[in-house]
Amino acid sequence: MTPNPAEEDRRFMALALKRAEEALSRGEFPVGAVLAARGRVVADGSRDGTALCPANEVDHAEMVALRRVEPLLASGEVAASDLVCYATLEPCLMCYAALLIHGVNRIVYAYEDAMGGGTACDLSVLPPLYRDKRPLIAPHVEREKSLALFQRFWADPATIYLRDTYLCRYTMSQSMVE
Repeated sequence: MTPNPAEEDRRFMALALKRAEEALSRGEFPVGAVLAARGRVVADGSRDGTALCPANEVDHAEMVALRRVEPLLASGEVAASDLVCYATLEPCLMCYAALLIHGVNRIVYAYEDAMGGGTACDLSVLPPLYRDKRPLIAPHVEREKSLALFQRFWADPATIYLRDTYLCRYTMSQSMVE
């Protein structure tokens, strides 16, 4: 029996949310990512380096997961065209570009990055390396659960990462839908 796509999206997003919760428990920006292929997790990652000052702006959850999947891609165990990325925050430009270059065919995210999300980029104006890719984008899968993590992150007075930014203000102004 073929799995229901919406159920599969929620199942993998639940795993990404666990990675985000682990990041939050370490005082990190609560972003988690899971790379799945043919119904199984092939790599995952969580945001790292945001508790440092200055923050590490390279180890985003998607980048960590992509580094972890590289050996599987190189060996042919996983085909890039089978990859689906599940992220608790809409990928930024850096992560979106890396996902495009890797050939990820679908990106599912929970919470929109109102400040730096990259998935709405007009790929037609970019060079061929990016322009010739057209991943399917599925936004807002388990949005409320991801929003709750970000609100917990910024509710902590000790949190300084992205504290005085549009994303923080936007997130803290969002009300939870029950």
